Amino acid sequence: MGLRITTWNVNGIRNPFSYLPWSENRTYQSMFDKLGADIVIMQETKIQRKDLQDDMVLVPGWDVYFSLPKYKKGYSGVAIYTRSSRCSPIRAEEGITGILCPPNSSIPFRKLPADQQIGGYPADGQLDVRDEATLDSEGRCVILEFPAFVLIGVYCPAARDETRTEFRQAFLDALDIRVRNLAAMGKQVVLCGDLNIIRTGLDTAALQERLRKDSMTFDEFISMPPRRFLNQLVFNGQVIGERDEGRENPVMWDLCREFHPLRERMFTCWETRKNARPGNFGSRIDYVLCSASLKHWVIDANIQEGLLGSDHCPVYATIDDMVTFNGRRTYLADIMNPEGMFKDGKRLRDWSPKDLLPMSAKLIPDFDRRQSIRDMFAKKATAMPKSNLSALHTNAQSTPSLTESGPSASDPGPSLPSSSQPTTSISASPQRPLPAKRQSETSSSSSRPQKKSKATLNKENSTKTGSGPAQRSLMGFFKPKTPAPDLNISKDTKDARNTISPSPKTNTGWSTDTDKEAIFEDKGAKRLDPFEDDAIEDWPDDTLKPTSLPNDSGKVFDPIQSKESWSKLLGKRVVPKCEHGDECQSLVTKKPGVNCGRSFYVCPRPLGPSGDKEQGTEFRCKTFIWSSDWSGRQ
Repeated sequence: MGLRITTWNVNGIRNPFSYLPWSENRTYQSMFDKLGADIVIMQETKIQRKDLQDDMVLVPGWDVYFSLPKYKKGYSGVAIYTRSSRCSPIRAEEGITGILCPPNSSIPFRKLPADQQIGGYPADGQLDVRDEATLDSEGRCVILEFPAFVLIGVYCPAARDETRTEFRQAFLDALDIRVRNLAAMGKQVVLCGDLNIIRTGLDTAALQERLRKDSMTFDEFISMPPRRFLNQLVFNGQVIGERDEGRENPVMWDLCREFHPLRERMFTCWETRKNARPGNFGSRIDYVLCSASLKHWVIDANIQEGLLGSDHCPVYATIDDMVTFNGRRTYLADIMNPEGMFKDGKRLRDWSPKDLLPMSAKLIPDFDRRQSIRDMFAKKATAMPKSNLSALHTNAQSTPSLTESGPSASDPGPSLPSSSQPTTSISASPQRPLPAKRQSETSSSSSRPQKKSKATLNKENSTKTGSGPAQRSLMGFFKPKTPAPDLNISKDTKDARNTISPSPKTNTGWSTDTDKEAIFEDKGAKRLDPFEDDAIEDWPDDTLKPTSLPNDSGKVFDPIQSKESWSKLLGKRVVPKCEHGDECQSLVTKKPGVNCGRSFYVCPRPLGPSGDKEQGTEFRCKTFIWSSDWSGRQ
């Protein structure tokens, strides 16, 4: 079966639940089961500490470790979920430099006692950064140590603009130092995550076209600092010129590329704004890397491009159940859990909350010693033993029945005062007499005045108001009180109007409700709220002018004709169609320049493999229309 490690940039920890198959059962436990993973590394969780919810932390059968941004809201974030039945780490840290502190401690990770450290921290002079805490302030790294290896889950900065170039390079340098230092200590490393680096020309679409637009050669492309860092870190990396000092030897394997060395278009990220995923116009920037001695442990590595839920797809590597560790064949379960939990692949003891590490999110005060609400309702009620049921049946038969008239003559006991309340039967056990407080409340209830029931109130109200007019409905306040001329109104309608006594203040001169609506339509005004007194004062003088009756006017207002007139003037614009006959989609120009902010129409189909507009294919055609140049209406 093997142990599967999956890394996935989810672009928001709840984002996948908007897509199939995750939307069928919106739980993380179901998601991890469908992924078939035992360790899941998520990037771009985009939450803060206050946004953590029960379903994120209290996942049945799983433990979780978070690294969240300290200052920026809805930004970055890394989480590692581990299946407790398969693996349990022995140490956990947040950050790449070791400058951060464990929960409820003021001592940085790298200054803890040696037996509590993961190790490999940058030494003095290795990292040329003024403020190391800044590198770990954005929630970009979680590190777990198992007896078998050290797992680093990372989300590297992207090249957004020039202001982030220095930060990005400093973070990559710190990552390179930490990995190489761990390897020098003799520890095996698995590095997973979104590195935001295109490693080779095989890992991006339409490279030659991009180089031509940027006036760049391939050697310049492959020698860019982030790409040079990654190619010097992995085996078989393409490095132009001499290697950098301290990076003379590679230490990691790119597992997906090793299992698929010549596979083209093996992309893991696509641009959403261009809808480039259906045409597979993207790049490979998500990786699973491992140390040299771990390569033979891995039996499979691949991408899962068919799983939607983000602008990235999951990437995984599967480790065999039997591996060679310290020169002998060992069950993987023995070295993926604390000592004494497994032996020869068999479980000796179950995982318990005592195995939680201080970094575990389950130890956060909001979630400590709690369980998921789903678990509470999912537990089946335990069946009561038959002996208890028979005892209860015997007690029920021997229990006297207390009513408002008191105990029966054959069963002596304290008499209860009579009351006017409905008769109720109370089962009292002889071994447990009623508490004194409850008895006092029962005895005092007879002296309290009884409230009138609803039936009594209704009867009294009906006797008082029986001879008067019936209460008007809410609609009666908005209907005219003055009888209108006979316009073929039904007899029932006339009788209903005659039952309402007219008020002298309601003679407004309106002829019918239809005429009242006609004035609103004729003025093109929005129907005002009749409950707002100040609204009528703002009407024009001619709006309040009474209208003549329909029989006295030579022209009858037609609301249907008015609606058609306004529809012609304010009708919905007809969307132009592209060369495929599909309705175009409207976009807005965001590129700085004279056209910034202008909207335009283009073909709604996704970009093709070429990454450009095509003609005569099933992908996006060359249709382009400025919205200002299109005046079509329905």
